[in-house]
Amino acid sequence: MSVLSPLRGTVVSVEVAQGDLVRQGAPIVIVESMKMEHVVEAPQAGIVGQVAVGPGDTVAEGALLVHLDPVPAAADVVSEAAEIDLESVRPDLASVIERHAKGLDQARPEAVRRRHASGHRTARENIGDLCDSFVEYGPLAIAAQRQRRTLEDLIERTPADGLVCGLGEIDGVRCVVMSYDYTVLAGTQGYQNHRKTDRMLDLAHRRRLPVVLFAEGGGGRPGDTDTSVVSGLDVMSFHAMGRLSGRVPLVGIASGRCFAGNAALLGCCDVIIATRDSTIGMGGPAMIEGGGLGVHAPEEIGPIEVQTANGVVDLPVEDEAEAVAVARRYLSYFHGPAGEWACADQRLLRHVVPENRVRPYDVRQAVETLADTGSVLELRRAYGAGIVTALVRIEGRPMGLIANNPAHLGGAIDRDAAEKMARFLRLCDAHGLPVVSLCDTPGFMVGPEAEQTATVRHFSHLFVVGANLSVPLVTVVLRKGYGLGAQAMAGGSFKASMATVAWPTGEIGGMGLEGAVRLGYRKELEAAEDPDALFEQMVAAAYEHGKAVNAASVFELDDVIDPADTRRWITAALPLEVRRRERPWV
Repeated sequence: MSVLSPLRGTVVSVEVAQGDLVRQGAPIVIVESMKMEHVVEAPQAGIVGQVAVGPGDTVAEGALLVHLDPVPAAADVVSEAAEIDLESVRPDLASVIERHAKGLDQARPEAVRRRHASGHRTARENIGDLCDSFVEYGPLAIAAQRQRRTLEDLIERTPADGLVCGLGEIDGVRCVVMSYDYTVLAGTQGYQNHRKTDRMLDLAHRRRLPVVLFAEGGGGRPGDTDTSVVSGLDVMSFHAMGRLSGRVPLVGIASGRCFAGNAALLGCCDVIIATRDSTIGMGGPAMIEGGGLGVHAPEEIGPIEVQTANGVVDLPVEDEAEAVAVARRYLSYFHGPAGEWACADQRLLRHVVPENRVRPYDVRQAVETLADTGSVLELRRAYGAGIVTALVRIEGRPMGLIANNPAHLGGAIDRDAAEKMARFLRLCDAHGLPVVSLCDTPGFMVGPEAEQTATVRHFSHLFVVGANLSVPLVTVVLRKGYGLGAQAMAGGSFKASMATVAWPTGEIGGMGLEGAVRLGYRKELEAAEDPDALFEQMVAAAYEHGKAVNAASVFELDDVIDPADTRRWITAALPLEVRRRERPWV
């Protein structure tokens, strides 16, 4: 039998000699072509009768290489193919495994010990807690500092260039997860580090994946040498992160020190979760001192108390473990309806609002009772206290909820509350969450002090946001629904909502009752013998006129309902499916 060359090439070696007994599949000749070595095997068992080529010979396709004679009947050519040892590791693979291992926590015990001693977890520990599975991108990257440090030193001390990132699965949903590693150059943003960030954010944009960012770190890194960078202002990371706003859920987690570029990426997130020891600032101590603005300890720059009160931090937590748990919970609202749910006895809602119309009450009691049990996640609680903004579920369906807080300024909407509500409505609109509005407000906050806070812009912005919502909204008037503030709570008009209903305690009007009486009946009050008594009488009459049942009689409200039926109204008025906005807020 003739064994022919399968291609044109050069003979590298001949593996057999005349007279050899070969089994089927044994290598006979190795031919090199186009820089690749091709092994020609015996098509059947036989005895080598003729070897037609030698090393270095050039052969054409189809040229004779070896002739095999038939095997004598008594010849033993049975040869078992060698079994593959699945436990064996080739040297090339072993080298790669070793290189990967050098970047893991197990290979860096001293760095891990220092991290734990500071009360924090490592980047990999946080990701391991957050993700059910994780595929890492760029684990072999090192800092771009080969001109000033040895390769061995960079591999040992700058694994992943200080950014652990990749694709993780969280409760069955694929997400982009990135964590700056504070044990590597203080979590600073280096050259390769930025390239990895850009890679992950591009994947998030193309695949429409949520992003979770652990942002601890000191901002830009000036010590990288292996680049031609002059300013670095052409880096795309901040543009890429901003482009994702409104397109995918963005979750930022801060612990410890988070300054400059790290803080800028954190601030792009929809929601910021921060631990009690966090300090967050657009500039760290070195930048502040370099700008001639004094010497400050890191703990003095944007501590958690400041950043929670001013609305930067949405969800303060105790530590990184709680931050991870809250992040998972937050993301769950964008995964669709929950399969199982329970709720409190809805008859409790009948007793939330006091019969005395001037007594405050805890509106969060109404929120917790109305929503599915354990489903309320309130955002920015310490900021804009006049408004409650929360993610909730009703009959398993995720929704956004806004509610006036009558325990603060009587429920009046001030500048901070307006900004807080507008931002929350944009979040719901971008990610397809319908909105429930619990209205109990005397209107917008007015007066000389209020106007110093740019209320005209902030209050009017609520009408712009409300008019452009693509998600449906249902408004429930718990008690007061007065003036422009009440209209803003309903998306701009009581007819803008999918349904606008009131509880029996509801009272509505063009402005607060007391103000309307003083303004409309000033002359009568000035002429009265007992102006206080007349005032109370007129307020009572105005209250009777503005009762929700009267407003419903002229169809300014869709109905006045039993508070226990509120969930039924919400689920009936809202469509079963809400489409995401095609052109989200940015």
